[in-house]
Amino acid sequence: MDSYQFILDVAVILIFTKALGLLSRKVNMPQVVGSLLAGLLLGPAFLGIIKDTNFIKSVAEIGVIILMFSAGLETDINGLKKCGKAAFIIALCGVLVPLAGGFAVAYFLLDETIIQDVFIGVILTATSVSITVETLRELGKLKSKSGNAILGAAIIDDILGIIGLTIVTSMADTSVKISVVMLKIVGFFVFIGVIAFVGYFGYKKLEHRLTERRHRYSIMALAMCLIMSYCSEYFFGVADITGAFFAGLIIASTQRTHYIESKFDVLSYLFFSPMFFASIGLQVVLPKMSAQIIIFAVVLTVVAILTKIVGCGAGALACGYEMKHSVRIGVGMISRGEVALIVADKGLKVNLISDNLMGPVVIVVIVTTIITPLLLKLVYRSKPLEPQDVQESMYQKLETINDERYDK
Repeated sequence: MDSYQFILDVAVILIFTKALGLLSRKVNMPQVVGSLLAGLLLGPAFLGIIKDTNFIKSVAEIGVIILMFSAGLETDINGLKKCGKAAFIIALCGVLVPLAGGFAVAYFLLDETIIQDVFIGVILTATSVSITVETLRELGKLKSKSGNAILGAAIIDDILGIIGLTIVTSMADTSVKISVVMLKIVGFFVFIGVIAFVGYFGYKKLEHRLTERRHRYSIMALAMCLIMSYCSEYFFGVADITGAFFAGLIIASTQRTHYIESKFDVLSYLFFSPMFFASIGLQVVLPKMSAQIIIFAVVLTVVAILTKIVGCGAGALACGYEMKHSVRIGVGMISRGEVALIVADKGLKVNLISDNLMGPVVIVVIVTTIITPLLLKLVYRSKPLEPQDVQESMYQKLETINDERYDK
């Protein structure tokens, strides 16, 4: 009977994420906060109700891929192009400032080697944009000026983070070659360019065949998303969610974007998003820590929050963004999520971080993950929709209604 336990686990997760999500909304917090708390509550950190999470981890991986694919679909491509240079500067500042901050904290509070202190800084450079994406979607700000900048900077941050991680780990592990990593990153963008060219013109040729059976196009879009995610991670060492995001961007240039969005929104809302956000909490295990490590954890967490706000915010200001947009961009880049855990785990394998320092990393992940949607809600204070926003919202609703009628 134990082989069927995962069915009950899924049901419990869906019930708890929805219940706590509704509770979060009642107290004027984004629903994603409730989903994150549900995972913490059900996992080993508190009640320990959900124990075997292998299946849930696999489903959660697909969940975050679909989430980032949807973000790509909903991205304003013209807006993303306009903020390309700014996104690079924001990402660069968002890597260098946390790197320096993490190094300083480790240098003054720990008795580690210089290279290990640097690696603590590398952990803080990570950004998990999935939490931000879901919150911005919930607030209706994903296509805003600052939303486009956050998405662009997060993608570049991922690339810069890989380079930084490779440089530091190559000093401890001679099998890691920075030249190979750089070649793979170049290859990744060539791969994206080829897929974009073939995918766009291939769709144009097949468009007339897909008019009467558009649900097939949704299936092909999902297959393309998963294949690009796999290739990004397996062949190029770039995060699978980055491949998924670019897949969404490619399809966003077609005429049936709104139809695809409506299908993926349902798919994500019903199952995959709750599983992903709950899985973050389920992974949290709080180890025993000494007084020195607890102090280090508290200081590191504060520095993790401030360095992203200051670094990314300063980069945005330097690129001409207003103060309110700069603060939003900085807040949107705070969450470290599962990315920081992955980076820390790689450092653990090559002795760049000791076991007793995993506790502070876990605390940074928990706090930054939960505080990001709360701060985003604060900096994106609700205001009346602009006329163009109302027009766009009405158009999307009409498009979805027409699609649903057509399917019937």
